[in-house]
Amino acid sequence: MLVGGGLIGSSIAFELASQNLQVALLDARQPGREASWAAAGMLSPGPDSPQASPLVPLARESFRLYPDFVRAIENESGISVAFASPGALEIFAGADAAERRDELIAKCKNLGLSAELLSIDSAISMEPALNPNSSAVAWLPDEATVDPRQLIIGTLSGAKKRGVEIFPGHAVSALLGSTSGCTGVLAADQKIFAKHVVIAAGSFCAGIDENSSGSPFGISRYAPTHPVRGQMLALRSPKVTLQKVLRSHHGYIVPRADGRIIAGSTLENVGFVKETTQEGRRQIFDAAVALAPALAGAEIVETWAGLRPGTPDQLPIIGPTDIPGLLIATGHYRNGILLAPVTAKLICDWILEGKTNFNAETFSPLRFAATTSKSKLSRSIPAAS
Repeated sequence: MLVGGGLIGSSIAFELASQNLQVALLDARQPGREASWAAAGMLSPGPDSPQASPLVPLARESFRLYPDFVRAIENESGISVAFASPGALEIFAGADAAERRDELIAKCKNLGLSAELLSIDSAISMEPALNPNSSAVAWLPDEATVDPRQLIIGTLSGAKKRGVEIFPGHAVSALLGSTSGCTGVLAADQKIFAKHVVIAAGSFCAGIDENSSGSPFGISRYAPTHPVRGQMLALRSPKVTLQKVLRSHHGYIVPRADGRIIAGSTLENVGFVKETTQEGRRQIFDAAVALAPALAGAEIVETWAGLRPGTPDQLPIIGPTDIPGLLIATGHYRNGILLAPVTAKLICDWILEGKTNFNAETFSPLRFAATTSKSKLSRSIPAAS
């Protein structure tokens, strides 16, 4: 049983169903319409912060799995997910731009990732929309993109075709069982039993209460997730046909196959409030124009916000707990789209084989079980400038 119908939960369900297992997927709302629906769709195995460096081996493995993952979903669902490998240009500004570019390239190479120095002229020949006043540029060739909305639609469709039963509007309020084993969940006032329960409810995981019988394994003990809001824009301009991902410290723009340009994003610790704000929209638009000045007159065709599942150490939570039958797959923060294939593989390995060959100890939910505290649960993440 999967609790949570975003890309992580639906990918796990899709993979488990391929092994002829009976799989149910429960979601409190409409599956796939939370963080997965709001994502930009960049697939970047490099770390986006110093705290994310331990994530790189997992990210590289998931990136390696992505083509086969996409192929399986498209073949099963008949839906194109617009997977492409255009690479990305990282843009630097300011007096120390060249130094920061060189630091990024060195870090990437130390992590086994491809990165190259480019002159501004060479970068503009690659991407004519790029701001010619950029100070320094790094070329990251091994990066890809996907349309996350098409991907989640395709994954849910493929899972259903493989026999997964999908139950929208089934909010899980408690786990069933005891410390000797998790036997199911209480959802929509119904007891639903299962041999394995995988909690993949994103930022909503910590809200699943301990069950009414006083069981000591409330989800927040293993998955102390919290929401981190990200506001987004979709732009359209007859003057800009973007080919590659452009990003800087302040924001990014991502091309879509239909000609739209996705721009983001904010990092805001505002609880479960999903509305966009005038300040957030302006911040994103200004960052997009700084990357590609011709977007100054672009039409804003859509605005939205999503809630990323953050964790105290900004790393995902993937694996079995010390409660037999209970597994966690959440806390992917800004990397849920990228990490879906490897997360699905790991969870399937644990369920089917009781082990995995990939060293995922860093991401174990047991790292929080003995140390979860109010101070960690309330850790704030500053808004991006």
